[in-house]
Amino acid sequence: MTETILANAKLILPSEVIHGSLRIEGGVITALDQGAGVPAGAMDCDGDFVSPGLIELHTDNLERHIEPRPKVSWPHTSAIIAHDAELASVGITTVYDALRVGSVVSNTKANYGEYARLLADEILDLRHKGALRISHFLHLRAEVCSETLTAELAKFGPEDRIGIVSLMDHTPGQRQFRDMTQLRAYVCGKHGLSEHEFQDHVAGQIALTQRLGVEHEAAAVQAARRFGAVLASHDDTTADQVATSARHGVGFAEFPTSLEAASACRAAGIAVMMGAPNLIRGGSHSGNVAAQDLAKADLLDIVSSDYVPSALLSAALRLGDIWGDLARGIRTVTAAPAAATGLCDRGALGLGQRGDVIRIKPFADSARLLGTWVQGQRVG
Repeated sequence: MTETILANAKLILPSEVIHGSLRIEGGVITALDQGAGVPAGAMDCDGDFVSPGLIELHTDNLERHIEPRPKVSWPHTSAIIAHDAELASVGITTVYDALRVGSVVSNTKANYGEYARLLADEILDLRHKGALRISHFLHLRAEVCSETLTAELAKFGPEDRIGIVSLMDHTPGQRQFRDMTQLRAYVCGKHGLSEHEFQDHVAGQIALTQRLGVEHEAAAVQAARRFGAVLASHDDTTADQVATSARHGVGFAEFPTSLEAASACRAAGIAVMMGAPNLIRGGSHSGNVAAQDLAKADLLDIVSSDYVPSALLSAALRLGDIWGDLARGIRTVTAAPAAATGLCDRGALGLGQRGDVIRIKPFADSARLLGTWVQGQRVG
């Protein structure tokens, strides 16, 4: 039986930090002891922090590896393995890989095609073959403003390790892109549209939602139930939108765009997730509510790395500073995302929990990651 002992460490427990050691045997934590001693065969952590491995619920990072530049397609196996290694290298030990379902295939410059079923099969195959370092689940981002959502959802089933289905609605003029100036900059910058082409794109997207939006929203809610997945909302902006999310049975809210929406989530018992880049940068790149403002208002529960994997740990430490409570900051990237998705075997340093742990040394306004272990096996 493999044994890993990390000693002389500051152990970040769910509600406090203690100086001590932990032992991992058979993939789970079997002992937590206080004291600065270093038992025979243990790794001396020299007073560094040891935390549960980070749990990532929404990352676009895999898409970046698959399409490293616009219209450049990278071999999927290589991309998935590189994505997995990158996450391990920044302390993420469990990830819900976010895959868009719902495509726009009509003849426009800003179209986007189907890819999720093929990519999911490749991820699951690599996992089955033991080629991945960390634990992978699937997160289907159900795009309401699309042409093919219902058909794409029908290709998935309960056997696909789908832990999250999020209701995405990128119809122009609301939610993330209420500000059409921000939308114009994003779409035209990404796809090289002229002003005329942009206006056609906006009109086409609005028409899609008017024609299929209600059907697609209902299909996504039903699919989450069929998969046994947690349903998440995305970019809720108003109290009315949060009320709709609550009626659908949403478990957590991804990136609410306003203080009004975050407050309504708290009142409805819906956990609030914000992006680490928003917190690190001091604001949203889309001009929406700042994560630090929600943190200061006690309206932030979970953090996601979103599009910068290395930001997840830094954001948790930043929250520890904002709240004056390191354990609380770390909970936003460990225990809280585990609870939101029903993972009872990880997210905390505790007896019987998976031996998914990381060793970290704070450095300036960030941290150096000195080791990542998954079920007691070092992977980074």
